[in-house]
Amino acid sequence: MMAFNSIPILDLSLARHANTKPSFLQSLRSALLEVGFLYIKNTGIDDELIEHVIAQGKAFFDLPEDKKLEVQMKNAASFLGYNKLGNEITALKIDWREQIDLSTPHPLPTASDPLYYNLLSPNQWPNPDHLPMFRPTFESYISQMSTLSTTFTSLIAEALGLPPTAFSRFFDPDQQHKLKIVKYPDLSSLPANQRSQQGVGPHKDSMLTSYLLQASHHRGLQAQNLSGDWIDCPPIPGTLVVAIGQGLEAITHGVCASTTHRVLSPAAGEGPRFSIPFFQGVSYDATFEAVDIPNEIMEMREEILRKRGVDRMDDVEFTFTKGRWGHLGEATLTNRVKSHPDVGERWYPDILAKIREDERKVLEEKEGRREVVTESQLEEKGIDDAGPLPAMKEVTV
Repeated sequence: MMAFNSIPILDLSLARHANTKPSFLQSLRSALLEVGFLYIKNTGIDDELIEHVIAQGKAFFDLPEDKKLEVQMKNAASFLGYNKLGNEITALKIDWREQIDLSTPHPLPTASDPLYYNLLSPNQWPNPDHLPMFRPTFESYISQMSTLSTTFTSLIAEALGLPPTAFSRFFDPDQQHKLKIVKYPDLSSLPANQRSQQGVGPHKDSMLTSYLLQASHHRGLQAQNLSGDWIDCPPIPGTLVVAIGQGLEAITHGVCASTTHRVLSPAAGEGPRFSIPFFQGVSYDATFEAVDIPNEIMEMREEILRKRGVDRMDDVEFTFTKGRWGHLGEATLTNRVKSHPDVGERWYPDILAKIREDERKVLEEKEGRREVVTESQLEEKGIDDAGPLPAMKEVTV
């Protein structure tokens, strides 16, 4: 059995009818065990809403720079808000994209709450005088995507031979979900000495599932199969791309594959690529536990790996490790500081200092050196901003 060389497309409408649901669950199980990346169509999200989401998302990036900076991410401790071009790091390299992060609404945490509750905060919305429809459009979309992700997770449980509520214990009653609106400029728009193809570097999504709306015609999204090959995931109108997260791989004992993926910047002259990923959240108070997967499902996964006959070749190490963190929120906060050191410098200097020290030690071990690596040496290697090691995006653990 070869590693996958294409991304499956599943028709979600088949899951809504008793006579077609079994075949849908069989296809879903195959995608989960063999690929970890898939398209879904007939999602139930209103087409007109999708059009408004794309239009409003693009309109945000047309705002003057000073208006976007009014909602800059480092204004708040929540990691919600606008991030300038080249201000995020993956796999120790700059991601050439600008973006704004939003989430389901939450009030500010209290002084007695754990530090990671800072992630549960109000959004920073652009001024409605400039974009009056931006907030209502994205509040509606986040609400509908929250429902879709919950439904899809229940289908995943059923595809694994579990009750549809098997993953419910990992969610809060007012569960936070997140969304990014992302612009990847083409190579001609980047600084002449920084024309890297890395729109976003190789990484795995976190938590359970994420849902990507490819909001322009550009190719660039690629998933890595277990042979180490990169497989294109071109935009297909009317679909969302679902990525299985490291959290789901962990709580299913590795049955559900979390697949490494990346985005390449558009070629010079092609114009910017836009995408809008939605990330299904998990309770920050969750601990690292797993569900009981039926033996026959475990055996299916093992048989797939045996037939494939190759060791897993993966640019991103699986690091959802039990015992390192007490709660998911602690791991999430640390990784957000890794990806956004400017926010860390302002709000979490102690965590950022610990991250940089840990990375210094990793670099020393990697190079087999005993001498202390200085800050200037880290800068020479392009990791002065303490990029994540390894690369995992969003609320990764």
